[in-house]
Amino acid sequence: MDCETKNFQQEHKKEMRAVQDSMDVLSGKWKISIISSICFYNKRRFSDILNDIDGISNRMLSKELKELEINKLIIRTVLDTQPVTVQYQLTEHGLTLRTIINNLTDWGIAHRKKIIEK
Repeated sequence: MDCETKNFQQEHKKEMRAVQDSMDVLSGKWKISIISSICFYNKRRFSDILNDIDGISNRMLSKELKELEINKLIIRTVLDTQPVTVQYQLTEHGLTLRTIINNLTDWGIAHRKKIIEK
């Protein structure tokens, strides 16, 4: 195998590892939807996110939010209200996903149109 081919393969492996790392953080049925909800509104309460996403349970939303917080994509803020209100927003790092969310939105709209037309 020549040097150029070997370099290409190594570079490809790095890119595939980066895709896998991204998928490990964003995988699952709900994470992209949760990020989208927060992204579209800037700040969201737990109940708002729950209402935005059809089919997600309280328990699953709580679990997914914790994982997103651990991965430094969202910030959880407890507000001093009666009853206590918890608000979520994207971190600076989480905001870097905005372009991806916008691209997914555009692709989803175009795809739906493509599928519906006969």
